[in-house]
Amino acid sequence: MLAVVSGGLLLCGIDLTVLHVAVPSMSRELEPSPAGLLWIVDVYSLTLAALLVTCGTLGDRIGRRRMVLNGFVTFGLASAAAAFSTSTAQLIAARAALGIGAAMFMASTVAIIRVVFTDDRERAVALGIWTAAHSVGATIGPLVGGLVTAKWGWGAVFLINVPVIFVILAVGVWVIPESQNPVPRRWDLAGVALSVTGLAGVVYALKQAGEHAGVDGVIITTAAAGSVLLYLFVRRQRRITEPLLDFSLFRERRFTTATLCVISCFGSYVALLFFLTQWLQQVGEYSPLRAGLALMPLAGANAVGAVTAPWAANRWGNRWALTGALALFATALAAMAVVGGTAHYGVLLVPLLGAGYGAGIVMTLGADSIMSAAQPERSGEAAAIQETSFELGAGLGVAVLGTVLTAVYRTDLPQVPGLGPNGRATAEESFAHAEDLMANLPPETAQTLLRAAQHAYDHGFTIVLRFAAIGLVVTAAMTAVLLRPPKAR
Repeated sequence: MLAVVSGGLLLCGIDLTVLHVAVPSMSRELEPSPAGLLWIVDVYSLTLAALLVTCGTLGDRIGRRRMVLNGFVTFGLASAAAAFSTSTAQLIAARAALGIGAAMFMASTVAIIRVVFTDDRERAVALGIWTAAHSVGATIGPLVGGLVTAKWGWGAVFLINVPVIFVILAVGVWVIPESQNPVPRRWDLAGVALSVTGLAGVVYALKQAGEHAGVDGVIITTAAAGSVLLYLFVRRQRRITEPLLDFSLFRERRFTTATLCVISCFGSYVALLFFLTQWLQQVGEYSPLRAGLALMPLAGANAVGAVTAPWAANRWGNRWALTGALALFATALAAMAVVGGTAHYGVLLVPLLGAGYGAGIVMTLGADSIMSAAQPERSGEAAAIQETSFELGAGLGVAVLGTVLTAVYRTDLPQVPGLGPNGRATAEESFAHAEDLMANLPPETAQTLLRAAQHAYDHGFTIVLRFAAIGLVVTAAMTAVLLRPPKAR
């Protein structure tokens, strides 16, 4: 049973990052706008974050086994739909459906593990394996994507899910036990609608601002409407007796601080994985496979950081271990921004190792701090917020930093001699559009445009690294101040 649910979570983690190295080849075929590309990448994690708690509550009512198996079916069908998508809109819809399927089986598997493993020690080990499966999946995603894209094309990164899901589903029907809450919580449909539409409105406004390198009345109105809906969601959750998310947990400053640590760190880490793969391929002209291999030191250091996090906590305590790890991650990103240059990968190796190691410690200790800050009787609610914070961080990290990169690229692209206004407007849309344009230009103009686009993207990536580093420094300072233990009475 544990192998089945952990296998599902492994796929969930892989799909978080597997598309990263396939983006250039996918962009050449589908030609998405900058905002469309960002939606393709992070609609999966945003949908997953928005529906995790909802699917957990629904699984308590209708049966967790049924929810998990239906989630596997949805995930498999959505994977096939994504693989054969022929337009940006189709791929965005398929990725959203992937997020729905992942939320369905991810939300209920924790409760199933708690039912199956009644011994505290066995349950702790089972939850550790289950959690590690997601991290391992996200870590190997770029390598898997590079291998598959190089051999079969970008659609195959989704198609490989189908046979795996088929095996998991066939075994899961026999080994996953049915369970449900005898006194299930009320399913707050209005709360679901408010949270999903509010989050979508804010993220949509962010992406449009980046694509147009500015704001207009529509963007401001959308952002304001989304913010109001999110405010109404929080207000509703505080007033109803059975909320989807119990915001009273955030009255504990250590809980709030640890949650912000996870969102900031995991968001920066996933964004780094995404933009680094684009940078290596578009500026450094790496192949998808080579870009995936280039990320392995980052992924390996992240795994080592996660493993050694308990040792760091025992030596310095969660507070200072988290602060130091956040500072290390920030320093590594700042060093990458200073060093730059895809031709000097050896020089980038040390910052990559530092970024991965620091992020691994923060993810592990941040999750532990969230759980330890909550009362034992509220561990289930804390776990739901913990899982949501990881997925929300991944989605917001790519959305916010992607908006910055898109805006910098558009404004920093210089004038290219021989390129008319229409051609420049096309080149400004994205690096992929600039590449497509080069095929119809004279060789000298095409080469000049390529160098200009590479320079603009390189500058945008550097700005993203600086923004992320500043955010992590602020988070580290906040952690040092707010994550102190409560005073003894």
